[in-house]
Amino acid sequence: MEMEPIDLEKLADELHEIVPGFSGLHAVEKFSTGQSNPTFRVEADSGSYVLRAKPPGVLLKSAHQVDREYRVMKALGAMGVPVPKVLALTGEDSAIGRMYFVMELVEGRIFWDPSLPELSKAERGGIYDAMNAALAKLHSVEPAEAGLADFGRPGNYFSRQIKRWSEQYLASKTGENPDIDRLMAWLGEHVADDDGRISVVHGDYRLDNIIFNHDKPRVEALIDWELSTLGNPLADLAYQCMQWRLPHDSGFRGLGGLDRAALGLPTEADYVALYAERSGTKIENWSFCLAFSFFRLAAILQGVFKRSLDGNASNPERARQIGKAVPLLVSMANDVIDGRA
Repeated sequence: MEMEPIDLEKLADELHEIVPGFSGLHAVEKFSTGQSNPTFRVEADSGSYVLRAKPPGVLLKSAHQVDREYRVMKALGAMGVPVPKVLALTGEDSAIGRMYFVMELVEGRIFWDPSLPELSKAERGGIYDAMNAALAKLHSVEPAEAGLADFGRPGNYFSRQIKRWSEQYLASKTGENPDIDRLMAWLGEHVADDDGRISVVHGDYRLDNIIFNHDKPRVEALIDWELSTLGNPLADLAYQCMQWRLPHDSGFRGLGGLDRAALGLPTEADYVALYAERSGTKIENWSFCLAFSFFRLAAILQGVFKRSLDGNASNPERARQIGKAVPLLVSMANDVIDGRA
């Protein structure tokens, strides 16, 4: 998708008005990564910033709500969760013709391969430990204390999510797939009763949505909050643990098929146990949580794929590639519910 040209003079005037201390816009450059909300690096006399906007074009209902990202990051930052500091939010009538927000640029390392080939065996464990601790910290925040009591709908989180992502998948489906029909039906039949646990869930908690310190195994910022809501904390944990199961030679760069002990990486069981110890969370219905996570990601990627066909994807070539991974995710979910994984 070709991005609409940005009127830098008009944008500079607006940023000067809404961002404290902003001055001297030099350049706006789109980051090459990301599939949903276009994100830009902004260089100015006053420093470096990140601008995150809605994509242009016709959008699915409830998607691309950058105002929700802004709100949750602002609230969590005040509670000590490592997030970039947000600076300003616009309306739909902004200088670029759609809603966006501005945040500080956090410098650090982003790791794209979960096997961490650029690190030593001794260093890898520290990265996973820091990632685990940050997730437990996020889930320790009481939503009401953070001003987020209304950030999600009441009722059973998993039931709501199954309904939402089933609707999103059906709205963006490009062909018939009996396996995903079976999966959606199984999830609906096996959803557990609401246990009352509620946390702010990130919704896309994975290694490459974390900025680590340049030199230490320390989380500097959790990024990409588009899918955040209130819900069951096990949803974040299971979503991240798909990484242990996805094949390393797939587009997901998972840990499947690798000798994790030789690499110095924790097993899925050890990672889950450490999270449970840190958070005081009881791990229940793990197979359901995993199957749900595979389904949810499949529905998300199906939407990305559909946008690529419609000419409305942030990164069209990558979108077409990952759209082809939907059958793999569905197959892995069915392996979980059938006890084969």
